[in-house]
Amino acid sequence: MKKFLLTAALLGATISGCTVKEGVYDQAVADQFYATPAGINAALADLYGEVRGDWGGKGIAGADRGWFDINEVTTDELMLPTRADGAWDDNGIWRQLYRHEFDAGQEMINNTWNWLYRSVYKSNLAIELLTKANANPERIAEARVLRAYFYYMLMDGWGNIPFYTDISVTVDKIPQTDRKTVYDFVVKELKENIDKLPTTKGGEEFYGRFNRWAGYALLAKVYLNAQVYTGTPQWAEASSACDKIINEGGFSLVADYMTLAGDRCPDTEVILAVFVDGNVAPRNIIGIRSLRGSHGKALFGFDTWNGATAHQNFVNKYDNADKRKAQWITGSQPGGVNYTLNLSSLTSAGVEEGARNIKYFPVAPYNGGTSSNDFPVFRYADVLLMKAEALARQGNTSGAAPLVNQVRSRAGLAAITSVTLEEIYDERGRELCWEGHRRQDMIRFGTFTLAHDFKPASDAKYRLFPIPAPALSTNTNLKQNPGY
Repeated sequence: MKKFLLTAALLGATISGCTVKEGVYDQAVADQFYATPAGINAALADLYGEVRGDWGGKGIAGADRGWFDINEVTTDELMLPTRADGAWDDNGIWRQLYRHEFDAGQEMINNTWNWLYRSVYKSNLAIELLTKANANPERIAEARVLRAYFYYMLMDGWGNIPFYTDISVTVDKIPQTDRKTVYDFVVKELKENIDKLPTTKGGEEFYGRFNRWAGYALLAKVYLNAQVYTGTPQWAEASSACDKIINEGGFSLVADYMTLAGDRCPDTEVILAVFVDGNVAPRNIIGIRSLRGSHGKALFGFDTWNGATAHQNFVNKYDNADKRKAQWITGSQPGGVNYTLNLSSLTSAGVEEGARNIKYFPVAPYNGGTSSNDFPVFRYADVLLMKAEALARQGNTSGAAPLVNQVRSRAGLAAITSVTLEEIYDERGRELCWEGHRRQDMIRFGTFTLAHDFKPASDAKYRLFPIPAPALSTNTNLKQNPGY
């Protein structure tokens, strides 16, 4: 059973903090409280609770119908086809995402928007409370980096977005800000606060929290996609952010790829993880959602959901010698199940068609609605591949190859002497599948709107999500993204 003392303290602070705040009747008392360790934990607890996730589209990789799905089901590496028995039809919402037919009424897009703006509000509040209390500067920096993280996801998904830092602004008055201005804000916030974060990795205190290396991983992501966000590439800056982690962070690749998303993500490679525990901090349904019901029943004692898979063309990107291919299972399984690789249809796939992914093979405590797999947000392998891409885009393919070879070597593949951008793109897909990066990668490499498998070519407008209809109704300052 997991025992992370700080995580438990943060979760508890959500409750105890509310109790304390009920008795806070003036600013002086509030300032005293939020300067204490208990007050700091209370201010940060809700932010990490939002990162973790739950039903209703909350979180990075909690329950379905949120951020994970809109960034994965829209790509070539994850799909939930309607099965021949009618399962996963859900009025076509999964097909909308996969085929790029979503609009301003799409449930999962609205869920994610609401989650991120709730998280931004809580971040603004935490920063105000901690700043007024003259709290530990490291913890204020942590809250500011978390806010930058939430705004990064909003900017990435929607482009020009409502932007505010003052909690006194009401939701109907928040101005819409252009993508470049938000990008500049995120970069500035990260550059001003990352080096204030501790360098401590993992352990009971910092597992699942932003430290300096997680901050630089986020900054590298922002720079890597700068050309998409602003029209101006920042490859050298992305490379430098990766260098901070590579040269100073002390990370390395774990020997066994299949241990990266289990009960606890290994601190040696995973730079930032989402802590999940089926009893006290749920939930992760990614593995539960893939396996067929009788397969799950035989293994875990409850029916799994027989949904998520990938088209055979993606699975076939893995060489048979690639150890990472073991995450895709086919053939005879416990419970009388026999998965076949090929999917015949998006609208009436056979109930056992499609390879199933066991990267998040459910770990206890679990039940039919959650497992306790932690979720890797940033990994050292990703940093190596980001650095390789940044070098290759600057013409230094010979410098990129050794970085890619580190990842290939762990997978049991032969070294290469030179590398192309296309090969880096494919390597990212094989290494990082089902970790929430694919939509962003496809947009950056220009493949997102191309036809593949059961998806036709789609309009360029789908590189941004539509602003949800309820948000447009609430705030008349907002202008819908072009084409919707």
